[in-house]
Amino acid sequence: MSGFALVAPFAAIGLYEASRRRELGLDTSWAHVFDLRRSPSLASILGLGLVLLTIFICWQAAAELLYVWLFGPTAPKSLSGFLTEVLTTSRGWTLIILGNVIGFVFAVVVLSISVVSFPLLLDRNVGVAVAVRTSVKAVLASPVTMALWGLIVAVSLILGFLFAFLGLVFMLPVLAHANWHLYRKVVDHADPV
Repeated sequence: MSGFALVAPFAAIGLYEASRRRELGLDTSWAHVFDLRRSPSLASILGLGLVLLTIFICWQAAAELLYVWLFGPTAPKSLSGFLTEVLTTSRGWTLIILGNVIGFVFAVVVLSISVVSFPLLLDRNVGVAVAVRTSVKAVLASPVTMALWGLIVAVSLILGFLFAFLGLVFMLPVLAHANWHLYRKVVDHADPV
């Protein structure tokens, strides 16, 4: 579940397209959401999606390595035994603390490279490098605002997961539309790069 946040910006691409079409006064029916496959930036969108997938795989590998380092290669015998071990031992607390620190680093990287990248790629025919550079510049220019946005996204996704994943049906469109407006506020319409 945690790793979903690392690929969510790519997963929301159709919702960004709906926001773009709405802004332009175009039809926003689901049939048109998939018109993005004709976008001149499609290769860049897919390339950045692949980058996020790679980061997700690296995050999974880091989590696995941390677990094996602390608990060894054998799987836990039961969920209750695992929870007891994690919550009542020093190596369990080490797993919690280091796991959160490592996850935070991955989340910051993903937020930095993707917060405005996907909307920019949909909006203009630019490459991945330009989109990522623009996104990182936006984060560096307003780190507190972007950190707050990252926190809002994280809390919203957690709430979405708590309601048996059904909450994501409501949270993802709201987050994607809000992120589109964040992109519009952050990136100058005349010269995004």
